Amino acid sequence: MSGIIISNILILGGTALIAAIVLYFVAQKFKVEENPKIEQIEALLPGANCGACGKAGCHAFAVACANSSETEFKDLFCTVGGQAVMDKVASEMGYVAAVKEPCVAVLKCNGTCQNAPDKVIYTGMKSCRMANRISVGRSGCPNGCLRFGDCVKACPFGAIKMDEVTGIPVVDENKCTSCGACVRTCPRGLYEIRPKNNGVRVYVACSNTQKGALARKNCKAACIGCMKCSKICEAVKVENNLSYIPTTVSAEEFGASLAENCPTGAIICTKNSSSAEVKNEQ
Repeated sequence: MSGIIISNILILGGTALIAAIVLYFVAQKFKVEENPKIEQIEALLPGANCGACGKAGCHAFAVACANSSETEFKDLFCTVGGQAVMDKVASEMGYVAAVKEPCVAVLKCNGTCQNAPDKVIYTGMKSCRMANRISVGRSGCPNGCLRFGDCVKACPFGAIKMDEVTGIPVVDENKCTSCGACVRTCPRGLYEIRPKNNGVRVYVACSNTQKGALARKNCKAACIGCMKCSKICEAVKVENNLSYIPTTVSAEEFGASLAENCPTGAIICTKNSSSAEVKNEQ
């Protein structure tokens, strides 16, 4: 009996040994040598693994950079590291990095507690995503901020916080890396990534597509589709009762005029924010 057991052990052991040897040679034959630049490039990256670059993480981005041609490399950009990091990566590759303007997330809603007071009592889970499924929102605006701060939790850089007075989120431009986490998280699509433009920006802080009277009833800072902005600048588009200012519109040239002439203060110009804030409280 003991002889049979020993024989079986030897057979199993021998089979395992042969299999291991076969697997070793197969692995050696099909082994892919990793580009040594991948590790060097990854060491230059911030390690946020946010996916804002369009890759699965920093390692995947480093692989894409290391295996790219000079033309392909110009389409790659680490939003968290910014131009400084891309210049270092380009130097490692012997390329020249494309110059891209820094961007920041902006909230396309000014439905503060003052501008859009609560009209509906909501008793469900305090989550924007859940509230969006079952409720129009406390302010009654079907497109406005739900004020539960899902974007705050989603931001990996602590660049968004809830303002206790206004009740809506505020983006810290100095911390924002334009990673797009807020854009992907907000169930109502209220965030947009726009060029920083040295702090001078003009945009419509509203996403309400209701007709003017109803929109204004829900929020006094709502866009009412009056078309005044499009008369000031032809590039401004008004569709579905809502104005949109493309990033190509010069904030330096049109920003102050657009903000001052918006009857509800829905247009925000960071260069002239004081006048917009005054209108929002009227």
